[in-house]
Amino acid sequence: MNETICALATAPGGAIGIIRISGPQTLEILSRVFTKNLTNAEANTIHYGHIIRGEEILDEVLVSVFRAPHSYTGEESAEISCHGSRYILNKVLALLIENGCRQAQPGEFTQRAYLNGKMDLSQAEAVADLIASTNKATHQMAMSQLRGHFSSELAQLRDQLLKLTSLLELELDFSDHEDLEFADRSELLELTKNIDKHIIRLAHSFETGQALKQGIPVAIVGKTNVGKSTLLNALLKDDRAIVSDVHGTTRDTIEDTIDINGVTFRFIDTAGIRQTQDEVEQIGISRTYAAIEKARIVLWLIDAKPSDSEVQEMQERCRDKSLIIIQNKIDVSTHILLGGGARGGGDKSCPILSISAKTGIGLDTLEAAIYQAAAIPTLQENDVIVTNARHYDALIRAHEHLLRVLDGMARNISGDLLSEDLRLTLDTLAEITGGQITPNEVLGNIFKNFCVGK
Repeated sequence: MNETICALATAPGGAIGIIRISGPQTLEILSRVFTKNLTNAEANTIHYGHIIRGEEILDEVLVSVFRAPHSYTGEESAEISCHGSRYILNKVLALLIENGCRQAQPGEFTQRAYLNGKMDLSQAEAVADLIASTNKATHQMAMSQLRGHFSSELAQLRDQLLKLTSLLELELDFSDHEDLEFADRSELLELTKNIDKHIIRLAHSFETGQALKQGIPVAIVGKTNVGKSTLLNALLKDDRAIVSDVHGTTRDTIEDTIDINGVTFRFIDTAGIRQTQDEVEQIGISRTYAAIEKARIVLWLIDAKPSDSEVQEMQERCRDKSLIIIQNKIDVSTHILLGGGARGGGDKSCPILSISAKTGIGLDTLEAAIYQAAAIPTLQENDVIVTNARHYDALIRAHEHLLRVLDGMARNISGDLLSEDLRLTLDTLAEITGGQITPNEVLGNIFKNFCVGK
């Protein structure tokens, strides 16, 4: 933290490249290589000049100055806007290092922002998610977390838990008065249940968060030559998969993604399902069934009326998934293969659509059905969706600690044991934001709310 670091903050190859500097010697080092002395420069100002090495001018630049603690890292920092030449950028970086900077490690600027209290750990992780966002949904989730909505919700839960822990530990201080009870057990029970519900809701959002972050998996399945590869190409608007009249052309899964209404869907074209003696094709078919298992949505293509046993088998395989039955090739045959509008997939109903993957008829309706089948909740600005596996693990462990608290209250165990599990819950939730619960904080909370000894 006493070192001044520098690094290229933009991808090379553009018209402009930005070099970021942060640390206690930022302005002193810059003043050695810039045509102006910036040691007394005001915060949030931009300065025009040249980066120089002796008598040599390396580039004509703009330098943005940020003063501690009102900078991204919380330190003295600056950004040099250079021309985007790799040669220029490398020369400027080398010059800064010669004059006392150190090359920053990956993520070190955000790490310093966390260590300097500019953001908590979950917000720091949201920076990486924001950079990696590929659609409206992932961008919205990352922005929500970066703006502290997740941290705020955890802070509210933490404050309630801290109050419970403080009351129980206060009882221990007066343990010689056995009839003295600061924490009403019925109120404690209801509050614990309410906190646990919030934690469970956050944990359950992880499945949706992961699907939105990685792309919702959609398996395209059916017999050989029903048009699966043609449909994939039509959805992608690209010749991604080989299309042929030869049965068994697709022998392995082919994946690619598209964006529908701001959500990424990961489509998996699979080998056609049929009886075959070809060993390689059999492996492909086994991977088809594996793709169905991993998928959240299954598109079952048909171009002939399936038997009742085939329908039943597909329903069983898709019992916990969204199944869409698609009658393909309506450009050559308009005969209705399955009537009734919907057919059960497990206990759920599923739409039956008619399309022509070759001509594009019905693809808009299919995309709308796929988006609806994903059942993505409408995200509001302040909605919290958990996307990080570390956060999910901490929430699950916090839930387990609270279950022990609830079980302990049901068995009327002593307050010190309840307090220990509540403290474990606090510590586990603190792992998410990188905070720490200390005995002094509990003590401070007691003095804040109660007049002990008066």
